[in-house]
Formats: sequence, structure tokens, C-alpha cells
Amino acid sequence: MFKKIFLHGIVASVLASIAAIIYNRIYLFATEADFSKVLNPATIIALNVIICLFAAFMYWALTELLKKKGEIVFNFVFSIVSFVCVIIPISITLPLDIQFPELFPGLAVPMTFFPAMAWYTVKPLFTTTRQTT
Repeated sequence: MFKKIFLHGIVASVLASIAAIIYNRIYLFATEADFSKVLNPATIIALNVIICLFAAFMYWALTELLKKKGEIVFNFVFSIVSFVCVIIPISITLPLDIQFPELFPGLAVPMTFFPAMAWYTVKPLFTTTRQTT
């Protein structure tokens, strides 16, 4: 069971990383604001992998501890934590040599939701429910 949940976290992190890197490139071309000193592709990938693997561990722990209610509690907690993490890019102090610092939240705030969206998107691939007809 843990192996399947761990794989779910890996797949979600890959999907979230791809989406975030694409969004980063689109934002760069749309605004011409380069935040690569603060948020480069390596950082984006590392953050998504860490978050999704931590989410996988939390999902495993909650489903082991709370059985049937574990998934519901996990979904609620993961969504709330994603919303709370919006504070981080809003409150971060950027280096003085970065142009257009006021545009940074427009880049980073949506990215805080990518791990959760990726987790929920690939969840049906890892669900083992059988329907009898």
C-alpha cells in the first residue's frame, strides 16, 4: 500500500513540476519579469517533489490511523495547507536587484496550488475500487 501511495506522490510531483515550469515560462513571456534568481526550474522541481512526497507520507499516515475517514481528513488538510501557503510568496522579501518585485506573487501564488491539483488529478489512477454489475 505504501509503495502505491509513494508512486502516487512521485507522479503528482512530476505533473505539478511540469505545470509549474510551463506556467513560469508563460509568466515570463507575458510580463517580461524574470524571477529566475529566486524561483528557477531546479527550485520549482525540488519544491514540488518535497511537497508531494510529504503529502504521500501524510496520506499514508492518516489512512493508516483513521482508516476510512483518513482520505477525507487528508483532502481537507491538504487543501487548507495549500491556501495557507499563499502567505509565503506574498510576504517574501526579494533581493533588491530584481525588477518588478510586485509581480512575484502573480507567479508564485498559483504555483502553491499545483501540488494539490496534481495530487487530486492523478488520484483516480491510484484508486482501487471495484464495481460489480
